[in-house]
Amino acid sequence: MLWITGVWGLCFVAIRLGLEDAPVLWFAALRALIAAGALLLLCLVQRRGIPRGRRTWALITLLGIVNVTVAFAAMFAGTAGMAIGAAAVLANAQPLLIILPAWWIYGEAVSVRIVLGIIAGFAGLLVVGVASGGGTGAWLSLLAAAAVTAGTLLSRALHGSDLVAASAWHFLIGGLLLAGMALLSEPAAAINWSPQFLVVLLFLSLVGTAAAFLAWFREAGRSRLNLLTAWTLLVPVIGVAVSLFLPGERPPPWAAAGTGLVLVLVSLWLVLHRPDGRTGQGRVTKDSAGRSRKGRK
Repeated sequence: MLWITGVWGLCFVAIRLGLEDAPVLWFAALRALIAAGALLLLCLVQRRGIPRGRRTWALITLLGIVNVTVAFAAMFAGTAGMAIGAAAVLANAQPLLIILPAWWIYGEAVSVRIVLGIIAGFAGLLVVGVASGGGTGAWLSLLAAAAVTAGTLLSRALHGSDLVAASAWHFLIGGLLLAGMALLSEPAAAINWSPQFLVVLLFLSLVGTAAAFLAWFREAGRSRLNLLTAWTLLVPVIGVAVSLFLPGERPPPWAAAGTGLVLVLVSLWLVLHRPDGRTGQGRVTKDSAGRSRKGRK
């Protein structure tokens, strides 16, 4: 989870840099399609089969629409209209948004300590995000957070399928929809294929999307979602820290940055620390009646 959150924190900086050379929808579409191509090539090399069954394809299609088409479009547009810190904070509201759905759909118990920890962590992110500057993309960033949350919940339903193949096809479906939207609203000729853009695009597609989302889906299939998503509280912290080196970004005051970081670290300890002194996410297993329950790693 440390490398996943680290990469996703860098993704917000990469998106801001890439938007200097490409319009929003084409940039988002290229990110998804290149990730899909890389994973499909991996499926071919490893001789993985095509997903089977109407239910599986329905889930893959819905995941592509929600987790790629909606989430990427909203995330890129939100980042274009806001400071990186504020956009990263709002787009990573997943720990708050997933508590009730994870309890209702998968029966994941939620303790007062976990709820207080997540609230404290998000409060810390708000301190950093607001202090680093706002913008016009707040609602779009929140929409991205909601879409990624829905995608995480849907990915749990794919557990047992070939996640590499499912990930590849959902990126392809979502990316094609984004490309169709881009064809209708943005000129493809507006893309400036500069060396910086190529580096940013390849990093976003191969590392920040293909590799990171595949690892995320694997963890979502075996770990408690409310504990897993708590790790994403680190994403905005990393994004804000790296954005300080970009021109035009407004650095948060040191007092706000320090307060926010302390709140995030305290919240992670509250969420991940077990009363018996152990830490970890726990695994989701099935009891004899088929209900989800938490197990020990």
